[in-house]
Amino acid sequence: MIPVILPPSTKPWPTPQGLSACVLTWAFLHHLYFYHIQRVGMRLRVAVCHMIYRKALRLSNLATRETSTGQIVNLLSNDVNRFDQVTMFLHFLWVGPLQAVAVTALLWMEVGISCLAGMAVLILLLLLQSCIGKLFSSLWSKTAAYTDDRIRTVSEVITGIRTVKMYTWEKSFADLIARLRRKEVSKILRSSYLRGLNLASFFAVSKIMIFVTFITIVLLDNVITASQVFVVVTLFEALRLTGTLHFPMAIEKVSEAVVSIRRVKASEIPTLQGLCFTVRPGELLAVVGPVGAGKSSLLNAVLGELPPSQGQVTVRGRIAYVPQQPWLFPGTVRSNILFGKKYEKDRYEKVLKACALEEDLQLLVGRDLTVVGDRGTPLSAGQKARISLARAVYQDADIYLLDDPLSAVDAGVSKHLFGQCICQALHEKITILVTHQLWYLKAASQILILKDGKIMKKGTYVEFPKPGVDFEDILLKTNEEAEPSRVPDSPTLRGQPSESSVQPQESPRPSLEDAAPEDQDTETIQVALSLESRSEGKVDFKTYKDYFTAGAHWFIIIFLILINIAAQVSYVLQDWWLSSWANELSTMYAMTYGKGNIILLSDPGWYFTPYSVLTAGTVLFGISRSLLMFYVLVNSSQTLHKQMIESILRAPVLFFDRNPTGRILNRFSKDTGHMDDLLPQIFQDFVQTFLLVMGVVGVMVVVIPWTVIPLISLGIIFFVLRRYFLETSRDVKRLECATRSPVFSHLASSLQGRWTIRAFKAQQRFQELFDAHQDLHSEAWSLSLTTSRWFALCLDAICAIFVIGVAFGSLFLAETLNVGQVGLVLSLALTFTVMVPRCVRQSAEAENMMISVERVTEYIDLEKEAPWEYEYRPPPSWPHVGRIRFSNVSFRYSSDGPVVLRELMPQITSGSKVGIVGRTGAGKSSLVSALFRLSEPEGRIWISVINTTTIGLHDLRKKMSVVPQEPVLFTGTMRKNLDPFHEHTDEELWNALEEVQLKEAVEGLPGKLNAELAESGSNLSAGQRQLVSFARAILRKNKILIIDKATSNVDPRTDELIKKNIHEKFAQCTVLTITNRLSTVIDSEFVMVLDSGRQVEYSQPYELLQDEESLFYKMVQHLGEA
Repeated sequence: MIPVILPPSTKPWPTPQGLSACVLTWAFLHHLYFYHIQRVGMRLRVAVCHMIYRKALRLSNLATRETSTGQIVNLLSNDVNRFDQVTMFLHFLWVGPLQAVAVTALLWMEVGISCLAGMAVLILLLLLQSCIGKLFSSLWSKTAAYTDDRIRTVSEVITGIRTVKMYTWEKSFADLIARLRRKEVSKILRSSYLRGLNLASFFAVSKIMIFVTFITIVLLDNVITASQVFVVVTLFEALRLTGTLHFPMAIEKVSEAVVSIRRVKASEIPTLQGLCFTVRPGELLAVVGPVGAGKSSLLNAVLGELPPSQGQVTVRGRIAYVPQQPWLFPGTVRSNILFGKKYEKDRYEKVLKACALEEDLQLLVGRDLTVVGDRGTPLSAGQKARISLARAVYQDADIYLLDDPLSAVDAGVSKHLFGQCICQALHEKITILVTHQLWYLKAASQILILKDGKIMKKGTYVEFPKPGVDFEDILLKTNEEAEPSRVPDSPTLRGQPSESSVQPQESPRPSLEDAAPEDQDTETIQVALSLESRSEGKVDFKTYKDYFTAGAHWFIIIFLILINIAAQVSYVLQDWWLSSWANELSTMYAMTYGKGNIILLSDPGWYFTPYSVLTAGTVLFGISRSLLMFYVLVNSSQTLHKQMIESILRAPVLFFDRNPTGRILNRFSKDTGHMDDLLPQIFQDFVQTFLLVMGVVGVMVVVIPWTVIPLISLGIIFFVLRRYFLETSRDVKRLECATRSPVFSHLASSLQGRWTIRAFKAQQRFQELFDAHQDLHSEAWSLSLTTSRWFALCLDAICAIFVIGVAFGSLFLAETLNVGQVGLVLSLALTFTVMVPRCVRQSAEAENMMISVERVTEYIDLEKEAPWEYEYRPPPSWPHVGRIRFSNVSFRYSSDGPVVLRELMPQITSGSKVGIVGRTGAGKSSLVSALFRLSEPEGRIWISVINTTTIGLHDLRKKMSVVPQEPVLFTGTMRKNLDPFHEHTDEELWNALEEVQLKEAVEGLPGKLNAELAESGSNLSAGQRQLVSFARAILRKNKILIIDKATSNVDPRTDELIKKNIHEKFAQCTVLTITNRLSTVIDSEFVMVLDSGRQVEYSQPYELLQDEESLFYKMVQHLGEA
C-alpha cells in the first residue's frame, strides 16, 4: 500500500523507507508474474495448435465444406493468439475489484464518505466494461468469420494463380477480396473504437474520480488539505493501471478467447452406403466407368474415408494409395518416395526403374535430391504422378489402391508402368486399379464397371463379349433404376448392403519411426529451407511514413498531433490547478486555525469552474484522440492490405513457385492481424504514456528544479538501454515472424495431402514435423518474451531507485518546500515509476510490431510482371484470325533456370487443329506458359500480325481460351465457378455444360447451378472438375483455344464426344490440343512432337505415320502393342 505522508515536525524516516521497499518489491514481482504467466499462455497456444493440426489431418471430405484452409490458417494465426493474451490479464478479473475495495478502505480513513463518490465512478466503469465485453465477443465472432472468408479466398487465388492469370481475373479477385476486407474492417473498427474508449478511460477516469471526490468534499463543506490531495491522487493513481487498463483488457481478452475456443471445435464425419466386391492376393481388379461413376469413392471406402452406413468393410494389412491428383510435400524427390521408410539402395533403384523415373531424374540438376516446391515445382504432372506411384511401391504394402495413375503420362511410359510396375513389381499384391485406358483390361483378374455409384457389371475379361465395343456400350448404357449421382454431397456408393472384403495375409501396420539417417537429413534440410529471408537493422523511416500516410492525409495526422497536445495540456493543468487550490485552502486553514478565528473560505467557484472545464477537456480530448488514432491506423492496415493483394496479383508466376502458400498466407493472416489489432493499440498506448511522462517531467522540474539532474541522467540511461535492447529484440522478432511461415506451409501442404497421409498411416510422422516447426517458432517466441521482460525489469528497477531518491531528497529539502509541492512531486514520481517504463517498453514494442508492417511493405514492393495494358492496345476485334507464328522461341521459367523450350519455329495457320504430343516432361505445358507469357519467352511469338511482347498481358491473355492441366475450382456455387463475375446468361452456362457432357450431372444436383462446391471442388470427381474447367473455357468464345491434357481423367467415350463438339463449335478457331492420348489427336490436321523442349516433328498425322523412323510412329506403335 502507499504510505500516507503527514506534515510532522520531525523527519519521518520510516515513510520513505517503506515506500522504497514497496516500489522495489513491486518492480521485481510484477515482471516475474508476467514472465511465468506468458509462458503458460505460450504452452496453451502450442497445445491448441497441436490439437488443431491433429484434427485437420482427420478432416473428412464433408467436413472440408465447413472448414476451409483459410479458416484453419486463421485459427492457427489469430484465434490461438487470444490464449497468449488472455492468460496475461485473466487474474485482473479478481485483482481489480479486490484492489478497489482496499483503496476504498484507505480513502475512507483519509477523507471519509466523500471517497464513495469517486469509487462510484469506478464501479460504473466496471459495469460498463462488463457490457462492452459482450460486444467484444460478438464483434470478434463476426470479424473472425469475415477473416476466414478473406484468407480462404486469398488461399484459393494463390493456389490457382496460373488459372487466375490466364483468365485475366486479377482485377476481379482484387475487388472481391477488397469487398471482403471492407466487411472485416467495419467490425475491426468497432472493436478498435471500444479499445480506444478503454485506453481513454485509462487516461481520464482517474481524473474524473479525483474531480468527483474533491467536489463532494467541497459540497459537504469540508476543507481540502495538501496531504489529502496527495493521498487521494496517489491512491487513485495506484488503482489506475489495474482498474482502468488491466481489468477492461481482461474482460476483452476473455470475451474473445471464449469465441476462439468455440471456433476450435471438432469436425463432422460423413456416412456411406455399402458396396460389394472381393479381391484376393495376387489379383488385379480393374475399375472402369464414366465420369462421376464413383470409382474414386470406391477406393475411399476401402481406405475408410467413407464409412459405410450399412454392411462392413474389412481390410487386413497395409495399404498403399496413389491418388488421382498426385500430392508431393516440400522436400527432396527422395524423401517424397521414401515417405519415412529406410533408404535401401537396391530396392530404391528397382522402384525408380519400375516407375520409369531414371531418365527424368538424370535431367534434374540435383537428381533425386532435387528439392520439390510447395506445388511440386519444378516437376511436370507426369513426373509427379510417377513419384506418387514410386512412393506407394517403395512402401512394400499388401494392398495397392491406384487411382488412375496412367492418365498423366504418355503412351510409352504408360505401357512401361503397367508392364514393369503394376504387372511385375506388384504381381503378388492385391491391386485395385481405376483406369480409363480400356486396352489394359485384358490383363486384369477381375473387371468392375460402375455407373452412378452402382455396379453395372463385373467379371473377368473373357466374360465380356466383343471387348472394346461392349465396354464403351456398358459405360453409356442407361440404367433406369440407378439414381442420379449426387455430386456435391460426399460421394456415395449404392448397391445391396453386403460385406466388402479385401483379404491379404495379415501383417503389421507400417512403422514410420525407423526413418534412415538420410531421410532425417532431408527433413532437417527441409525445415532449414523453409525459413524465409528477413531484413536486418532498424525499421527505416520510410516504413513509418508509409504506414501513417496510408491511413490518412497529412493534415489529419497534424490535427491528431494537436489533439494529443491539447489532451496532455488539459491533463497537466488540472493537476496544477488542484494543487494550487489545495495550497490556498491549506494556507488559509493554517492562518485562521492559528489565530483561533472563524474559518473564512474564498469563493469556491473561482477554483471550481476552471477545474471542471479542465476535467471535461481532459475527458473529451482523451476520447477524441483515441478514436481518431484507431481510425487512422486501422485505415492504414486496410490500405496496406489492398496494396499487398494488388502487388501479389501483379507478381510473376515464378514468385508463387518459389514461395510456399503458407509463407504468403502468413503475411495475409498473422502480419495483417497484428496491423489490425495490436499495432494501433500499442501506438495509442505509447503516444498516451509518452505525453503523460512529458507532463510529469515538466511539472516535477517546475516544482523542484533540482530533479532535472537525475531526470537527464535517467533519460540517457533509458536511451542507451532501449537502443541496446532493440538491436537484439528487432532481429528476434523478425526471426519469430519468419519461423511462423513453415508452420502455415506445413499445414497447407498436409491439408492437400491428408488422404495420402492417412492411407500410409503417416499422421504421427507429419504431426512430429508440425511440432518441430512449432518448437522452432516457440524458441524464437520464448526468446522474444525473455528479452522483453529483462528490459522491463531493468527499466522498473532504475525507476524504483529514482523514486527512492526523490522520497529521501524531499525530506532533506523539507524546509524549502511546502506540503503541496512535496505531495505533488511524490505522487508524480510514483506515476513516473509506472509510466516511464511502460512508455519506453511500448516504444520498443511499437518498433518490434512495425516489423509486421515492414513485412507487408516488402510484398507491396515485389518485382512485377509486364504491365497488364500498354498505351498501345490492339483493336477490340483482334485477332481477326487465329494464326500463330513462333520465331526462334526459347523459354525458361526463371532467368537462372534451365531452358525448357529451345528454338521453336512452328507456324500454325488460322483455324488449324493441332495436336501436341511428346514424352512426359518434354515441354508441352511449357508451350502454354510461353504463349500466355507466364514468364517472358526469348524470341518472338506473333498472333495475327501482332508481336505478343508489344501488347499488355491482359490484352493478350483475354484473347486466348485455355483449359489447364490441373483444374482450379473455387469455394461457392457451380454458377460462380463457371462464371465468377456474372458475364454470361444461364442459357449460355447450360449450353457450355451440355457441350462438355456435364449438363445431366449438374441438373441432378440439389440447387442445380446454385449447388455449393467444397474448397477446390473436392466434392466433384477429378474428371468432373476437368469438365467444369472445360466449360469455363468454352464460354470465352475466342479465336484460339488451348486444351492442356484437359480430359486425362475423363473416360474415352466422353472424351470422344467432347472432341466432336469442339471440332463443330470451334470449326473456325485455332485449337491446340496437348495430350497423352494419341487417339485424341490422331484426326488433327497437324501434329507437333516435342522432345526435351525441342520441336522434332511438325506435320500431318498421316505423313508422320508413313515414316517408320518418326517419333510419332513409334509412340503409336507403343499404343498398338498395349
